[in-house]
Amino acid sequence: MSLVRQRPKNEDDRILPLINVVFLLLIFFMLAGRLAATDPFQIDPPVSASEGLVTVEDLLVQVGVDGRLALNGQEMGEAQMAAAVAERLADGTPAPVRLKADGTVEATRVVAIMELLREAGVASVQLLTLPAGDG
Repeated sequence: MSLVRQRPKNEDDRILPLINVVFLLLIFFMLAGRLAATDPFQIDPPVSASEGLVTVEDLLVQVGVDGRLALNGQEMGEAQMAAAVAERLADGTPAPVRLKADGTVEATRVVAIMELLREAGVASVQLLTLPAGDG
């Protein structure tokens, strides 16, 4: 009886279990992970036929169906959002602000939020829409 472990005949046989584990981990993370953050509440942006350039976001203001607000995925009230935006812009670097509002939100509410952002020091706001034909 030999207690010495025999070496695999082929060097590829040694790496095969490692490859299997890596593929299992890859499948696990594909199923369990998310590639992008989700909105804090349901938002269906309006549809637009114009195509605009999508830039790297810095500040994202979200408006839900019921008018709730969120800044960069964190739900907050109007005063908190205005203070957070003003604080963010206080460092001197103008950050692009994107506004993602649900398509059913009244235009007056969207305009009021844009006015609130202007008062907080935002120079320009990009209104996010869905391209026509995706819906």
